[in-house]
Formats: sequence, C-alpha cells, structure tokens
Amino acid sequence: MALGARLTDFAGWNMPLKYTSELAEHQAVRTTVGLFDLSHMGEIRVSGPQAGAALDHALVGRLSAIKPGRAKYSLLCDANGGILDDLVTYKIADDEFLVIANASNTGVVLAALTDRVLDFDATVTDETGQTALIAAQGPASQAVIQSLADDQDARDAVAALRYYACMPARIAGLDVLLARTGYTGEDGFEVYVAADDAVRLWNALYPATEAAGGRAAGLACRDTLRLEAGMPLYGNELSLETDPYAARLGRVVQLDKTFVGQEALALAAQDQPARLLTGLTGEGRRAARAGNVVLNSAGEPVGVITSGALSPTLGRPIALAYVDRDEAVEAASLQVDVRGTLLPFTVSPYPFYKRS
Repeated sequence: MALGARLTDFAGWNMPLKYTSELAEHQAVRTTVGLFDLSHMGEIRVSGPQAGAALDHALVGRLSAIKPGRAKYSLLCDANGGILDDLVTYKIADDEFLVIANASNTGVVLAALTDRVLDFDATVTDETGQTALIAAQGPASQAVIQSLADDQDARDAVAALRYYACMPARIAGLDVLLARTGYTGEDGFEVYVAADDAVRLWNALYPATEAAGGRAAGLACRDTLRLEAGMPLYGNELSLETDPYAARLGRVVQLDKTFVGQEALALAAQDQPARLLTGLTGEGRRAARAGNVVLNSAGEPVGVITSGALSPTLGRPIALAYVDRDEAVEAASLQVDVRGTLLPFTVSPYPFYKRS
C-alpha cells in the first residue's frame, strides 16, 4: 500500500495486481529484476520415514527419487485422472518435503495429501500461515540476492545454486529457504521466510532491487510473463476437466508406480486426446482472451482459448488454447472469435519466449 499498489482479492488474500505499470513491471523482469510478494502460495510440509513413499502414492511423479536439495514439478490428480493442482515440491531432507500449492487450491491439496498419507508413516502440516514467500525474478536477480548474503562463501553458494534446487541460507541476516525455480521464464529466486520476518526481508530486498534497476511487480505482469514462457495456470489450462496428456504434461506422469489416478491415466495414455493444449500467435494488437472460441478455416468451432494477451516482449498477440487434435498442427491457420470479430491466428510452438 505504501508503494501505491493496486490491490485485489485473490483466493482470500489481498494481493498487489500492479504497482505502477503492468508493462513496466513486465519489462523489468525481462531486462533487470522484479520483486514479487507471493505469500499467498500454499506451503505444506510432508515429513516422516515414509514421506517420499507417501508422495509417490499421492502425486503422479516419483518424488522419492530426487536428491535432497532438489525440486520437482508434478501433478496431483483425482481417481479419474483430472488435475487437482500442479505443484513444485522441494526435498529438504530424505524424510522431509515442502509442497508448494497454488493459493486457490491450498485447501484441496492439504485435504488430499492428508488423506493419501494415512497408510504411511508420514505427517502433513500446513505451514502457509507461518510462511512468507518473496521472489526476485530476472537477469539481475542473482546479483540482488548475493548483495544481501553474509559473506563471499555465501555469495558463491547463491551463484552455484542450480535450477530447480534449494538450500538453507541467510539473506539480509535472516534464516531462509532459498530456491531457484520461477514462473516467469527468467532466472529467479524464491525466498521462503518466517511470516514474522517478511517485512524485514522485503525492506532489504526492495532497495537492492531498485539499485539493480528493477522494481516491485504484481500479479498482472506475472500472468503475461508466464504466458510468454508457455507455463500453464491452474484454472485456465489445468483443471479437473483436463488430464496431463491433453495438457501436454504426460512427461511428468510415472505410470510404473502405484498412485491415485494411475489406472485412469494408464488408459488415457493409450488414447489420443480429443483436444490438445496448443500455442497460437496472431497479428496486430488485439488479443484473444480466455473463453474465446477458436474456429478452423471453414468457420467450424474447433477449440477454446484458455489464456491470451498482447505479448509485451514480442509485440504480438499470443494465446494458449485447447484445440481439436487434427487442427493442432504447427503453422495451421485458425481464427478466434473476439467479441464477434474473427481474428487470424497461427498454431505456434510454445514457449513463445525463451531467455538467451
């Protein structure tokens, strides 16, 4: 509020939609660094001697196989193979994992994990209310984090942290879990800290971000950044009505283990999805939006837009859509009905943007 943020309700949290300009915040992440308050994300700890086995049963991936200090992207599905949420899970130790849930799904994920570990020697603990998350994203994010590390050894450890990895660290004199994952298509760091220390951490990171030429960034630019990077959003590209194969996420499903939804997904893996998640690019300056109908060259409905925007980086409309499999062919010409106007779009591979 002190920074003049435009606030909005998101899953019961009062969140900054933008501070100044959505475009300026987007460009800061692409060129220098943006600082995000992401404390609405859910943090759920799964611990105990059989924590890894419990998560193998609960999720479509094999979480027990990753090494301590690494992270894995996976899906939580129901018995029918529908997606309850997509998750990043950090393996803190052999018997301890931290599962990060989307804010709107934290309760669903907590309930599902609690139920699915009942037959295992493992405990599920909701730490969302006690945990804050601040993320620095962009080419200068490493320099910002390093500037607040205790000494040269700590700065070297920040530089050595691999993508999809985490480690305990001291940043701005605070004990944190430092991760290098991200949801923007850029290099970036997530800093998990006790909620009571959140303001102190922000008040250290924000001046360092400004000194690097960056700025505070809100949820609006986060959406355009993740869309350029071709990253799905729960509620748009992912839902109970979609399975991993239609969403082109079959690679994260490990069918050679027992998990909730395995039978349904084994059958789905044998069939071709009727519709596939597909990238589209347009011309001009008018963007397609979620819910717009996609049509083929004959004017027949063949799909629906799930996310769309005018890409600030590329300067052209981009979108993700579920499109009939036979029409989801690279370079195919399609149309999108945007409030009664048919706009030309081309099937294009995504991500639409990749950092150099």
